[in-house]
Amino acid sequence: MSQKPRAVLWDMDGTLVDTEPYWMAAETALVESFGGTWSHEQAMQLVGNALSESALVLRAAGVDMEPDAIIDRLTDDVRGALAIQGVPFRPGARELLRDLQAAGIRTALVTMSLRRMALSIVDLIDFDAFEHVVAGDDVEHPKPHPAPYLQGAELLGIDIADTLVIEDSGTGLRSGLASGAVTVGVPHMISLDGFGAHELWPTLEGRTAEDVIATFQSVRARENEGARDD
Repeated sequence: MSQKPRAVLWDMDGTLVDTEPYWMAAETALVESFGGTWSHEQAMQLVGNALSESALVLRAAGVDMEPDAIIDRLTDDVRGALAIQGVPFRPGARELLRDLQAAGIRTALVTMSLRRMALSIVDLIDFDAFEHVVAGDDVEHPKPHPAPYLQGAELLGIDIADTLVIEDSGTGLRSGLASGAVTVGVPHMISLDGFGAHELWPTLEGRTAEDVIATFQSVRARENEGARDD
């Protein structure tokens, strides 16, 4: 096993970029266009969910459209908002990506947003930030299933045990943990207490590749110690 992670697998919405308010606005507009109401509490329940699951919830809230049409509508609305308002990167995210690159630690993006949404955001980063993108329409089983993160490691040609995942949602943390990656939670809109993250960081601001390496080594050392105690 590597002394440092060979790659960091990043979630996108809420971790790399703060797009959740755009999604919530798109959901609200869509539900209201069918005469329904959509509360902040309802919107919060969708944070981190697969779009396919969110579409079913929106249908239950009165949106009389097929799930794929709902997904396309929301994606187009959010992309439109990003084009007008710009991409709001989370504090410290771009800086950490650059530092990982300088340290020779590879990166991939693992998101449940559609590929065209993910590529729109990746294209707005002013350097080549990710080797691969795994999107919601690339996987059969969405988060919290481990498949998305396992696919990210497979595309990089490395063992998932040699990766570190960064996530902002409980759904994402469950996916990362189930995959076998060292999994770090960076809470944004919801608390991540109780989801079992290996570590919780309040923010990415000020975090460096050295923090990533130290966290990876600490978690793997604790696991090895526990294995010896059994």
